[in-house]
Amino acid sequence: QVQLVESGGGLVQAGGSLRLSCAASGRTFSSYTMGWFRQAPGKEREFVAVIRRSTVSTGYADSVKGRFTISRDNAKNTVYLQMNSLKPEDTAVYYCAADWNVNHITQQYEYTYWGQGTQVTVSS
Repeated sequence: QVQLVESGGGLVQAGGSLRLSCAASGRTFSSYTMGWFRQAPGKEREFVAVIRRSTVSTGYADSVKGRFTISRDNAKNTVYLQMNSLKPEDTAVYYCAADWNVNHITQQYEYTYWGQGTQVTVSS
């Protein structure tokens, strides 16, 4: 059982930055692939970024590539999402997700454990 708690959301102006954190419980954090998803009002939840257990392999949605960076600190059981050059269209609730074995990294059904989400609002 893994519990995930996101933090770091807030209100920021376009062009600004935020860093989201996701703290995980459990002693096997390093064994989990960790993902970030987001859901804007009236839209489906979508994939944002993923980092594999190895921490070497990462992946991003085209819409955030070059602006967002995912990283993890296995000693702190935490995964981060550094978000730069934020745009109003990045406004959403951001969710952290985890699973042992993720084959299709962009698919929500691949992830068993989810956090409660943190709101990010980007004003124009």
